[in-house]
Amino acid sequence: MMNRIISVEAQQIIDCKCRPAVEVVVRTESGAMGRGAAPTGTSVGMYEAFVLRDGDKSTYNGLSVHKAVRIVETIIAPALIGMNIFDQRAIDDKMIALDGTENKQQLGGNAIYSVSIAAFRAAADARRIPLYNYIAGGEIKTVPVPCFNVINGGRYEFFNQTFNEFLIVPYATSSIDESIEMAVAVFQKLNDVLTRYLASKPQVASSYGYAAPSDDPEVVLHLMQEAIDQCGYTGRIAFALDCASSEFYDADSQTYLLKGERVTSSELIDYTRQLTEKFNFVFIEDLLDENDWAGYQQAVREIPRTLILGDDLTVTKLSFLQRAYDEKAVAGFILKPNQVGTISEALDAYHFATEKGMIAVPSGRSGGVVDDVVMDFSVGLQVPLQKNGAPRSGERIEKLNFLMRANASSEHCRLYDISPLIRF
Repeated sequence: MMNRIISVEAQQIIDCKCRPAVEVVVRTESGAMGRGAAPTGTSVGMYEAFVLRDGDKSTYNGLSVHKAVRIVETIIAPALIGMNIFDQRAIDDKMIALDGTENKQQLGGNAIYSVSIAAFRAAADARRIPLYNYIAGGEIKTVPVPCFNVINGGRYEFFNQTFNEFLIVPYATSSIDESIEMAVAVFQKLNDVLTRYLASKPQVASSYGYAAPSDDPEVVLHLMQEAIDQCGYTGRIAFALDCASSEFYDADSQTYLLKGERVTSSELIDYTRQLTEKFNFVFIEDLLDENDWAGYQQAVREIPRTLILGDDLTVTKLSFLQRAYDEKAVAGFILKPNQVGTISEALDAYHFATEKGMIAVPSGRSGGVVDDVVMDFSVGLQVPLQKNGAPRSGERIEKLNFLMRANASSEHCRLYDISPLIRF
């Protein structure tokens, strides 16, 4: 009985972009406590769990989540009181049944997911161990290689850079501390490189990386490589891309925007293939629209040097991953638990992918929080890679400190060796 839930409380907080979010605290009779808050993304797939907001323009421009808070306290909480904190599956299934919709639209994916996180953390607290050890089932042996979003695409005043995130992956070391130091050095050097290229200081973009200096992805990558070379890390840092191509996809013409022109999926795939032959890539995420399944199959066939990963395509959902595996549409996926809306469903997706030889890359969201549970996933599941964002802004820096602390707390821990994934 000491492991039973005795209270579920919720309130509104704000994320790193000052957008309201739901925060939940779950307590058990033994005194264990867990806190959880659902982050939100800027690039959001159409199949993700629904984020319930108030829509009242007089407060936070309609983004407040008081409705979701009330749902937690009046509908979810009474249903979970008395449940076993160690039965995560039953807790999540109860909320899914209460909601009764495909994408958690009735209760709100942000309400359900915040409760799911809080319960997960309370279970680890009841064991008096870090959540990542609870996930791992014991001591960890590796921490993931962090991937840093150093240049951000998007819509700018004079051009559109249609690739959303340009990432560096400092992998040629066994030390997480050195990996992070390498990334910080390159990020700082990039400021100088971009200043010389632009003849002015680079802007800070909405995701805290540098604003893209050009609409040509190849130009951006050359500038990044210049910063890497000047730091003395040639051959030790690879690249990754999050294209987020759904953002610039035109469904009527079935074309993508690239360097100011509309191109077909085949043309975009061929252009990207050429990039992978010039630069050392680990993965490319969301290369195509979230409904372009045939395009993804073609990309996997025609870009053999690089892992093609799904994000909006797969939305951390088991059924979507099963289809992606059957159709050979991706080599792996971006693991964002809030996309599907419960811890159990996210773990189902992860276990299916790993059983099938697909890679999972945990990632935070642009609207992050300091104690993002994705960090416990990254360390506890002992995955090869993890997306961390730019090495700037408190909640992103805290993710890096989390990795270093976890590594230091485990006697035989080391940085994951991703060299088998490097195909350049």
